[in-house]
Amino acid sequence: MKLDAPLKAGEVALVGAVPGDASLLTLAAAKLIGNCDVVVFDALVSDSVMDMADPKAEKIPAGKRGGRASARQSDICETLIRLASAGKRVVRLKGGDPFVFGRGGEEARALMESGILFRVIPGITSGVAAPAMAGIPVTDRAVNGTLAFLTGHEASDDSRMDWKALVEAFPVLVFYMGARNLPEIASRLLGAGLSRTTPVGVIYSASLPNESYSEGTLEAAKSGVLEAKSPSIVIVGEVISDRTPWRE
Repeated sequence: MKLDAPLKAGEVALVGAVPGDASLLTLAAAKLIGNCDVVVFDALVSDSVMDMADPKAEKIPAGKRGGRASARQSDICETLIRLASAGKRVVRLKGGDPFVFGRGGEEARALMESGILFRVIPGITSGVAAPAMAGIPVTDRAVNGTLAFLTGHEASDDSRMDWKALVEAFPVLVFYMGARNLPEIASRLLGAGLSRTTPVGVIYSASLPNESYSEGTLEAAKSGVLEAKSPSIVIVGEVISDRTPWRE
């Protein structure tokens, strides 16, 4: 199957909508977004991406935003199954990549269990794209040979994370959905042994006109001096020292 082949009636495409700017879309993503009957889209999908959809296509919001009223994942899966079963050509748009903290795996399993034809169109994940837009390499041979992607939701009482083992194994940490929990994330990392002066970078709305970058230390993040608002990617580690602000 060609990934950019037209969708068949009753088929679903789980499409990575990249972090923001529509020009970062893959060719397959752009083609399918512009040629489908229904777009089921997340809250973080940008207007520039949505503008690529056929004006006649039905657009169904299915956003999940921390701290706000959100669609239940089971309801989203049922919506995809219902639309496909009705013969619709469906594009399920997810910010970044569907399978990187995007619950794409849950939707793929639900579609397969229901006998729905589907395909996956990977996207540029925000944990790589956002630092790149800010001029930060997530890997640098002088700094790290390993890299960890994490969700900020793990900085909670029911965390599954061994924070001490984490900081010992990974010199660079990239947090998705870390804005609300940034002070707690910093506190956990300090408690696990990282230095108070460890650099922290916060990239907000990567690749969009309102993009911003702020930088500080773990101590500043813990105290609230370094703030983050959603949607932001938080990166921790010495690669921040190698930042090349190419867009400025």
